[in-house]
Amino acid sequence: MKTIIIDYGLSNLLSVRRAVESCGFGAEISSDPDTVRKADCLILPGVGAFAKGMEQLGKLGLIPLIKSHVENGNPFLGICLGMQMMFSSSEEGGLHDGLGIIEGSVERIPDVTADGTQQRVPHVSWEQISFDSERKHMLFSGIDEGSEFYFVHSYEGKPKNLKSLLATCEYGGRKISAIVANEKGNAVGCQFHPEKSGHMGLQLLKNFLTDFS
Repeated sequence: MKTIIIDYGLSNLLSVRRAVESCGFGAEISSDPDTVRKADCLILPGVGAFAKGMEQLGKLGLIPLIKSHVENGNPFLGICLGMQMMFSSSEEGGLHDGLGIIEGSVERIPDVTADGTQQRVPHVSWEQISFDSERKHMLFSGIDEGSEFYFVHSYEGKPKNLKSLLATCEYGGRKISAIVANEKGNAVGCQFHPEKSGHMGLQLLKNFLTDFS
């Protein structure tokens, strides 16, 4: 399986590649459209602003290639900003279109908790995840309810269809999307960083890569 980690200038690419390799798989980092077009599996990591990420993907001519890859049922993993760009739109810095893989919007995390007290944004912490879907997704193999993953973000994805929501964490008394997937299950997004989440993060990444290899 040819796995490509997409380089669009807003990612910690080497840490993702090292994580893939530690799971026993190979991966190539590339921004070349022809290379992306021929990939069996795409990983879209990211750190930074939604609008800039989409702009960079557009400049590289990768948006239609990513959409076609997913529509054809091929495996796709979005990480952090990469997960947010899977959504239809984002309100970060104005209203911006996303990839439209997951119907829904990306909105800022409230700066107050559910009971009205001030809370820190960005959300930076290890959080336990809860499986919020009856869909028996392959990502959960070997991962217990309540396992912890590392989150760093100021915006959250809100799927229109709750069936797209596979797992959540809690922050400030509210549920936040932790893992989302399209209806086919071939396109998955993680708000947390699996490459920075220790053993459980690597287990999730290995599950994803193994299922489609």
